[in-house]
Amino acid sequence: MKRPLYNIFTTKEKGYPVIHDVVIRKLVVNADPRGTLTEILKTTWEDIYNAKTLPFTQVYYSATKSGTARDVDRWHFHPGGQVDRYAVIFGDVVFAIYDVRENSPSKDRLNLFLVGESQGLLGQYELLVPAHTLHGFLVVGQKEATLLNFPSRLYDPKEEVRLPFENFPLPDGSTFSWDKVRRAYERYVKKA
Repeated sequence: MKRPLYNIFTTKEKGYPVIHDVVIRKLVVNADPRGTLTEILKTTWEDIYNAKTLPFTQVYYSATKSGTARDVDRWHFHPGGQVDRYAVIFGDVVFAIYDVRENSPSKDRLNLFLVGESQGLLGQYELLVPAHTLHGFLVVGQKEATLLNFPSRLYDPKEEVRLPFENFPLPDGSTFSWDKVRRAYERYVKKA
């Protein structure tokens, strides 16, 4: 059976065909009566950090209102090869990554990842977005979302390119749509 284009990955799902070089790093949330502590990036995590080939140069956070897509009709793209590492601190986000790399074994694959509070303490993870992939995110649920990013390069406006969705048709010939992501998320919530 063919998997729908807008199928959302959660940590509960097994066998999701993940884009080559995407890393889903499970985070351990240490909880006690005082609250929680979660390690998000360590130099010993070789799947998402390497001082020479996969460094991090800065950390920033962003807060985005519920229902908002960062760039409603455009993909984010880093032409110089920046890698992003995202963790959601508050709220819920669906990340979209589309692989347009010519020599990638997963070329033309779309991945959607639900990350955030709704996944519970055992379902928290950091998402590594590979170089030269198209990506973006949508805040879902009722709350504003706060994200941390640990990019591999210092901020450079030349690295922050926006490319129209219609320039990169999906495998079925359609154009990517955050409205379709919203509907997929609503189906997921109804099943959960």
